[in-house]
Amino acid sequence: MIIFLVSLLVTFVMTLLVIPKSIVFLRNISVVGRDIQKKGRPLVPEMGGVPVLIGFLAGALLYTATNTFYIGNEAYISLLAAMLTVTLITLIGMLDDLTALLKRGSSRVDCADYKSVKRIGFKQHHKFLLPLPAAVPLMAVQSGVSLVYVPFLGPMDIGVLYPLFVIPLAVVGASNACNMLAGMNGLEAGLGAVLIGALGLYAYMQTGSTIAAAIAFMFVAALVAFLLFNWYPAKLFAGDSLTYTIGAVAATVAILGNIEKFALFCFIPWFVEFALKLRSGFKAESFGVLQKDGTLRAPGTKVLSLTHVVMRMGRFREWQVSGILIAGEVVICVLGFALFLQGVV
Repeated sequence: MIIFLVSLLVTFVMTLLVIPKSIVFLRNISVVGRDIQKKGRPLVPEMGGVPVLIGFLAGALLYTATNTFYIGNEAYISLLAAMLTVTLITLIGMLDDLTALLKRGSSRVDCADYKSVKRIGFKQHHKFLLPLPAAVPLMAVQSGVSLVYVPFLGPMDIGVLYPLFVIPLAVVGASNACNMLAGMNGLEAGLGAVLIGALGLYAYMQTGSTIAAAIAFMFVAALVAFLLFNWYPAKLFAGDSLTYTIGAVAATVAILGNIEKFALFCFIPWFVEFALKLRSGFKAESFGVLQKDGTLRAPGTKVLSLTHVVMRMGRFREWQVSGILIAGEVVICVLGFALFLQGVV
């Protein structure tokens, strides 16, 4: 327990120390995006996944090394595979962020125009395919348990189909899902912290998976440190480098903890977001239109994101929209614990 708590502290402190330097560095090399939901649309450094990755790896490597050298427990191959998956998905997200930056710089788009702020990074089909390499480390070590629950059929052992089909599907699906519900200060990291924290706690309670719990809580520690700079008004954007990573970590925890069914329940907001974005052919964004009183108005006449749903409920500022959606995810996760622990689902 002491090793675990020290690793959490190292993760939090390392992330906290790296972020200010990252903000300065990213601003100096012009890796910035416009915060279009603020007056004056200020330029804010983005690609927040990098300092979060550094903090997470610092804690995870300390946890692994301590357990291996001082306790003699060498059963940490899954943790190493998870770290490699997280690193790969962050790099993929960085490529998307940098591609969007280069295209913005060469397209002569006026970012002051709301209709022109659609991200122009990877093409949509690339976004669905590029996270695949990040699933390979988990596939290579045959992470998880091949006994899964199939609707209407019950538990089934799908054997080799689990590492070859379920793992890549989970990583790709979760990464893209978390990348869709984004665009508000604190939203991505806040939702991710609640989701991953719930998955880690449930995995430990139900299966006793210390590896899944360790990955979850260390990443949550990094996200909490990031939120100190990403909450309204944000000093650093998450970028695709973090949204992809949040999804991949959630999938990893679900796989290693053998809690896929519970994870699917906790992903309800992202399933709803997928359905809403599908209406626009995945071209819609989650942004709102800034009003004179500082509140946000949902753009257009169609509801194409959960953020639009909240904006239509009343006159809310950006931090309130994020807070309402994060609170909603807390309710869903608590409901999931109540239903699954009592065997209702």
